[in-house]
Amino acid sequence: MGGIWVHGELAGDGSLARISTEVATLARALGDASGEPVTGVVVGAAPEAAATELARYLPRVLAVTEPATADHAAASVVARRLAGLVDEQQPQVVLAGAGPEGRDVAGVLSALTGLGVLANATAVSWTGDGPEAEHSVFGGKLITRSALTTGRGIVTVRPNVVTAEPAASPGTVEAVSAAGGADGPTAAVVERIVAEAAAAPIEEARVIVAGGRGVGGAEGFELMGELAAALGGTVGATRAAVDSGWIPYGQQIGQTGKIVKPQLYLAMGISGAIQHKVGMQTSGTIVAVNRDPDAPIADFADVFVVGDLFDVGRALLAALRARAT
Repeated sequence: MGGIWVHGELAGDGSLARISTEVATLARALGDASGEPVTGVVVGAAPEAAATELARYLPRVLAVTEPATADHAAASVVARRLAGLVDEQQPQVVLAGAGPEGRDVAGVLSALTGLGVLANATAVSWTGDGPEAEHSVFGGKLITRSALTTGRGIVTVRPNVVTAEPAASPGTVEAVSAAGGADGPTAAVVERIVAEAAAAPIEEARVIVAGGRGVGGAEGFELMGELAAALGGTVGATRAAVDSGWIPYGQQIGQTGKIVKPQLYLAMGISGAIQHKVGMQTSGTIVAVNRDPDAPIADFADVFVVGDLFDVGRALLAALRARAT
């Protein structure tokens, strides 16, 4: 039957996750290149609202009602419903976000259907036989390209590598049922812990003020917070700062943290190691402050300031506050 499918991931409040709008935009482009029909699939206890949102990006969305998603991990329930539909309708490609849920769903879906997976793609194009995925490997030092041996399979796409754009006109939503579901092993959700909210989720922030080892401690991040507040953004960090306990893991940017794409990235005391670069290199404008004129971040920053981050940061903060009055 063919076609390109998109797994519509749900956020904690039941709305459509932002990463699914990005994947849907990519799927639409692949559909134009291949001539394949594009379909979204939303599985949830109440999927209607998220399915309607996904239909702003795709011509057709299937909504599957599965009450068990309310108190079970997505991979143990959603993937089974999705597998039932895949076995029934035989799409050529299933796209999902390469976040925690998308990776889990892709793994279970692969096990249930036998489809291969191209994981963590930074770009996807269409060849004559199917999708070709681009990957950043070895900490971003190499770019590789991979294809599915049969032209059919699953592709997970990294966050913030595609800019979400709604379609010219909204698509349709169809309520469907699917085989499979919660009849196999499931993982129950016993507790939900909501992280302390920042001014904006770091993956969606338009401005990020990020600190590295040079910040020197948790107290140093107080200045980062003041700068972020003055700029209307949020605070990020390198792995070194997170490992030192200066800032929560949820704010980590890089290969083992979040992938971000703000309009402005202010890097304070960050050397620019490749592991951090892969998480923020697509930022609109990168401004870096570092005492070391030979820091690697100087090679890819748009503006590089050589100086003490606290002296520069306080001067910048004073200027921002004066401008606001």
